[in-house]
Amino acid sequence: MALEPVDVVIVGAGASGAAMAWSLAETRMRIVCLEQGQWPRSSDYPTNGRDWEARALTEYGWNPNFRANAADYPVNEKDSPIRIANWNGVGGGTVLYAGHFPRFHPSDFRVRSLDGVAEDWPVDYWTLEPYYELNDRMMGISGLAGDPAYPPKPAVMKPVPLGRSGTKLARAFNDLGWHWWPCDSAVATEDYDGRGRCINLGHCTHGCAQGAKASTDITYWPLAVRAGVEVRTGCRVREIVSRSDGMADGVIYYDADGNPQFQRAEVVIMACNGVGTPRILLNSRSPQHPDGFANSSGQVGRNLMFHPYASIVGTFEEELDGYRGPSNTLWSQEFYETDTTRGFVRGFTYEMTRGRGPFVTAYGGTMAGRIPFGVAHHAEFRRRYNRLTGMVAICEDLPEAHNTVTLDPDLKDANGIPAPKVNYRLSDNSRRMLDFAIDRATDVLREAGATEIVSEAPLAAGGWHMMGTARMGTDPRHSVVNEWGRAHDARNLFIIDGSLFVTSAGVNPTPTIQALALYVADNIKRRLANLFD
Repeated sequence: MALEPVDVVIVGAGASGAAMAWSLAETRMRIVCLEQGQWPRSSDYPTNGRDWEARALTEYGWNPNFRANAADYPVNEKDSPIRIANWNGVGGGTVLYAGHFPRFHPSDFRVRSLDGVAEDWPVDYWTLEPYYELNDRMMGISGLAGDPAYPPKPAVMKPVPLGRSGTKLARAFNDLGWHWWPCDSAVATEDYDGRGRCINLGHCTHGCAQGAKASTDITYWPLAVRAGVEVRTGCRVREIVSRSDGMADGVIYYDADGNPQFQRAEVVIMACNGVGTPRILLNSRSPQHPDGFANSSGQVGRNLMFHPYASIVGTFEEELDGYRGPSNTLWSQEFYETDTTRGFVRGFTYEMTRGRGPFVTAYGGTMAGRIPFGVAHHAEFRRRYNRLTGMVAICEDLPEAHNTVTLDPDLKDANGIPAPKVNYRLSDNSRRMLDFAIDRATDVLREAGATEIVSEAPLAAGGWHMMGTARMGTDPRHSVVNEWGRAHDARNLFIIDGSLFVTSAGVNPTPTIQALALYVADNIKRRLANLFD
């Protein structure tokens, strides 16, 4: 069924789709956003009840294959040591993310020039700086100005308090003479723009019932909707339709009743993450795009990057914060820039973590053999509960063409659309970086007084950040979109999610994804009179 044409259709209502919709709304164009999930309800979040740990592992779990909600699609991840983590619904991954909000560094855009690996970006930090600042204000970011690891940048709100856990680790970093700083966080430390301040309900990764965490369903989207943008939920996009000249004619999607609909649009914008976007592009084959939409370069689905995570956790004799409060209180970027004497190129960020809830402490410790069954169970549980803290190392992943997202020949979603298949191999460079990160984090925890240290790398549950599968560049032979997000093969198709990343950096990507979306939106608005030239 063909619907009334619109000016712009945005596919995906997460971090980037929300920022784009808000920015374009001022043009008064008719804009429709198609989202396969629903509007989240804060009253449904696990942190409203005592069973929050159980629900956080089921319907609010991180992996769509396990969660299997109606809005989810399956992912074949058997050929990857890192599992996909995402959330389908208005707000996307920001509903379940922890709220770490670091920017890329200037060096992250020039890794080829600086270190002889990967490729340089066609944009730089200074191009994106005003969009980083705008996004910080829109999302409401807490932090502390003056971090020596970055160029000067303002703070919107005071930082999240360090708490007992953060203070203990900060003193250890001081004793070792290593960098640390209160991290930039999407958790409000004061009432901000209609959101209440954080009241330490617990871990932020299961949806913030207080509204202190800046998910885009409560930041950008209310403003965009009031400005006239339409959000259609329960709409699963199958493919982009090609015109005879190769331009996008619109998209075909299945509505909430499973009926196919054709939404014609003058402009199509993809905002479905680094797995969802290449999936739709590859499924959009036509005589004009025989290998998938906008894929004449063969780069769609290639160069998949995750952030390989190492987890390093210590047990302490004194009681700490437990699970109460946001994890994102401090970071260390002591080992961020390349030092080849370490045995690898590029680097990583340490992000502090707090403890775990009672169930996960007991269950995880028992399954790992550190908390026994029987008469000694409760004593060993008490020795660990509220006494765990540590950090994760978020390691830069280099783009490699053999790490791919393709279409699975057999697995399909509920509407019969081919599921994405992930093939990913951890590089030797990443493995050496992970080992180094574990060793240095162990130094920190020992300095802090940990009595037992446990590590894991790479974290299987570490696939939150999916990047690089439709990268930007100035050469159409080696990239999918140009330096302002427009597809080389179709001048009315734009990509604004992590797919367009050239490199991954050693920090969480959401602020850069949103800054790029705002940057692309500005370029669209400046070029409206000749957008398709």
